[in-house]
Amino acid sequence: MNKPLSQWRPETMPALVISRLGKLLMKRMDDSLKSVGVTTAQLPVLVALKNGERLTQKALAEFADVEQPSMAQLLARMERDNLIQREPSPTDGRSSLIALTDHAHGLLEPGRDALRLLDAEICADLTPKEHATLSTLLARVAARIEKTAD
Repeated sequence: MNKPLSQWRPETMPALVISRLGKLLMKRMDDSLKSVGVTTAQLPVLVALKNGERLTQKALAEFADVEQPSMAQLLARMERDNLIQREPSPTDGRSSLIALTDHAHGLLEPGRDALRLLDAEICADLTPKEHATLSTLLARVAARIEKTAD
């Protein structure tokens, strides 16, 4: 038995609200990070390599949960923009290790600042307690999605 269309209220369904929010946030994050010189697509690579790590393309693709061809394209753009450098792997002559350049390391803190400002702006109507509760609830939802994926 189908429910009447009048009972369809997507704004009461967290999964739909989060999906919409994700799309809105991606655009706002890209806009905020543009002045720094990075994009949201580059964030997983920057996070994975931020402490001086050197990883393969395959490891970065797994970390970012993207396909290898997508990571290859992203890394090519990042190399063009002087954000990463490649060096031959000492253990596997067929692959290279990827690390952040000094230029990219210099962009990490301005990038964090831009994201902190964006968070403060979009959460300005929340109390500190609501902000903390929202963060906790969203982390739980994300953990559940990751746990049930595959």
